[in-house]
Order: sequence, then structure tokens, then C-alpha cells
Amino acid sequence: MSVHAAPDLPEGASPRLTDVARWIGTWCFRPVFRVHVHHLERVPATGPVVLVANHSSMVDGPLLYGLLGRRSVFLVKQEMFRGPLGAVLPRIGQLAVRRGEADRKPLTAALGVLRGGGLVGVFPEGTRGSGEVAAAQQGAAWLARASGAVVLPVVCRGTYRAPGTSRRWRPRVDLWVGEPMAAPAGKGRAELAAATETIRASLAALVAELDEVRSNT
Repeated sequence: MSVHAAPDLPEGASPRLTDVARWIGTWCFRPVFRVHVHHLERVPATGPVVLVANHSSMVDGPLLYGLLGRRSVFLVKQEMFRGPLGAVLPRIGQLAVRRGEADRKPLTAALGVLRGGGLVGVFPEGTRGSGEVAAAQQGAAWLARASGAVVLPVVCRGTYRAPGTSRRWRPRVDLWVGEPMAAPAGKGRAELAAATETIRASLAALVAELDEVRSNT
């Protein structure tokens, strides 16, 4: 039997399971991390949003999913859709992306979510790193431009563990929500590249701002 999604979810997702998963996400990491969320009021309560975030750990996406305060649909690498997760992730609204390939299907589905007033989360770096956002891909800017959605930068620090180091007991993790930005203007490739750089620079600046706050805390 097909599932008719809510307007802010992809086809096949269950609104009920999505909300249960979000509820679980609000507390499941609390025993592992000391989580601090800053400026959550900046997340628009309604309307289309393309959330862009830095990416340094596997838990960044689940943390955001549980703590944003509204339903979110993330573009997730195809490799995560294996085993039990392969059945669960689509049901809670997540979209599989094949990295390094031209893959229009998830972008089309994400565009439908945005046109339904939903929130789509993208990690513009395309893969995990140290989280400084040295580079960005164009998918987020394209989605925002095509849908007219605002762009919401969010950064996470404290989840990254450098190679060869051990994790501290319940490390402090900070989620920092930036100010929403208007959808990119223009229609050409040059404008898309410029919008992507604007998004990258805003994320990098937000990372530096949060690092400064953490160093003084």
C-alpha cells in the first residue's frame, strides 16, 4: 500500500513515523553528549527552507533531525540505505543520494518537499571532514533558487574526533543556527556558482564564530 505523504515530506514517508523519530532524536544523544543549541528561534516555523550545515561526524544529521523543532528531510548518502536503515530512512522522509554521480531523482523529490512548504537539509561539503567548510557543492544553492526557499546556515562543533585521538566522556556539542538568507537570484551558471560561494562563506564564518564562543566558554 502506498503512503501519501504530508506536503512537507517525500512520497512514501510516514508523517507518524517521522514525528516519532524526531521525538526520539530530541533525547537519544543526551547520554553521550552535552548538547547546547543556540538561536533555535531563527529556524522558520513554516515555509520552505534549505538548511545547509557543515559535516564532520556521522551524528551531525541525526542531531539536527531531532533538535530543529520541525520536520526535516535530509539528503543522505546512498551507502546509509543498507540493512535495516534501508527500510527505515525512506519511511521517516530521508532521501538517498549517490555521491559523485548526476542524480536528479533525489533533487526532484527535495524540490517537491520545498514546494510543499517543507525543510530540506543539505551538507554542501558532500562528505565528512573537519567541518571548516573549505569547499561546497552546488545542490543547496540550486534547490533554494529553484524553489524560492530561504537558506538557513547551521553549524555543529564537538562531534569531530581527530584521527588517532580518543573521545572524551560526554563532550560538549554545540549547534549554532545562523540568520536565514534570501533565496539566490539569477538563472545562469555564474550566478549559481556565486550563490554557492556565498553559502560556503557564510557557513565558514559561522564555524569561526562558534569556535570563538566555544574557546571562551
